[in-house]
Amino acid sequence: MGSKARVFVLCCNRLLRESIARILSKKTDLEIVASQAPGSASREEIVDSGADLLVLDSLQFLFENPKSPPALPALSRSLACVLVAMENDHNRFLTAIRGGVRGYVLQEASASDVVAAIRTVAEGQVVCPSGYTQVLFDFVAAQAGELPNRQRRAKWGLTRREQQLIPLIGRGLSNKEIANHLSLSEQTVKNHIYRILRKVGVPNRLSVFEACQNQASSSSTKTTGYSI
Repeated sequence: MGSKARVFVLCCNRLLRESIARILSKKTDLEIVASQAPGSASREEIVDSGADLLVLDSLQFLFENPKSPPALPALSRSLACVLVAMENDHNRFLTAIRGGVRGYVLQEASASDVVAAIRTVAEGQVVCPSGYTQVLFDFVAAQAGELPNRQRRAKWGLTRREQQLIPLIGRGLSNKEIANHLSLSEQTVKNHIYRILRKVGVPNRLSVFEACQNQASSSSTKTTGYSI
């Protein structure tokens, strides 16, 4: 980047949009190239504006299809994205990270916190609330524990959602905690776990994670009363 980081503010909330633009316009190291509502600018126009950073207050604009699996959108490959005024929601945070977002700022953050986050991202770094680093560590640890077992679990015919539950069960989370983590109802989690027990062929949830680990480390399969 040059002497000034060029910022495109694209916020649904007009008051927030105008406040951020006004604050940033007073900073000598930052330059506002545009301040608009999401519906008034296309992705191509944003990229062509020459902005270095995009400041958003919603995840929706980043994804071509919000229902599709999270993937690095073309927009966040072109310029650094900072989400501001976000809800204290770990799942939204992880979705944002998977979408290529470089900065995540919560609703209760001060104006100086927002400016500091934008500057940090402008310098090529990343920023998130201090408490969210634990969320990242837990997510990476869960993924690391899941990958060696994925091929074995596929033999049981576990769905993607059922596979997501395995590391959470292994961490000893309750049905309610798993439901909150995955934004599901507690009854839905119970149904998933019931189906997992039948597919894996174990009597209780405590045996599920162990069974997956054993299957990953051994080529032999123990015969059960269920088809695997």
